[in-house]
Amino acid sequence: QVQLVESGGGLVQAGGSLRLTCAASGHTFSTYAMGWFRQAPGKEREFVAAISRSGGSTDYADSVKGRFTISRDYAKNTVNLQMNSLKPEDTAVYYCAADRRGVTTVVIGIEYWGQGTQVTVSP
Repeated sequence: QVQLVESGGGLVQAGGSLRLTCAASGHTFSTYAMGWFRQAPGKEREFVAAISRSGGSTDYADSVKGRFTISRDYAKNTVNLQMNSLKPEDTAVYYCAADRRGVTTVVIGIEYWGQGTQVTVSP
């Protein structure tokens, strides 16, 4: 069983930055691929970024490439999402995800989800 707790969301102006953190419980952090998804009001949950179990491979949605960076800290059992040059269209609830099989763009079947953290970007 893995518990994921997100933090770092908030209100920021367009062009600003935020850093989201997901803290994972348990001693098997390195066996899980990790990712971030987001869901805006009235829209489906969508993939944002993923990082492999080893941390050696990352993937990003086209909409955030060059602006967002995903990383993981094995000593702290955390995965971070650094978000720069934020746009109003980035406004959403951001969810952390963990899956031993890997995290891809597919939402269905993800093993574990966090409770989400709200990110609001004002114009």
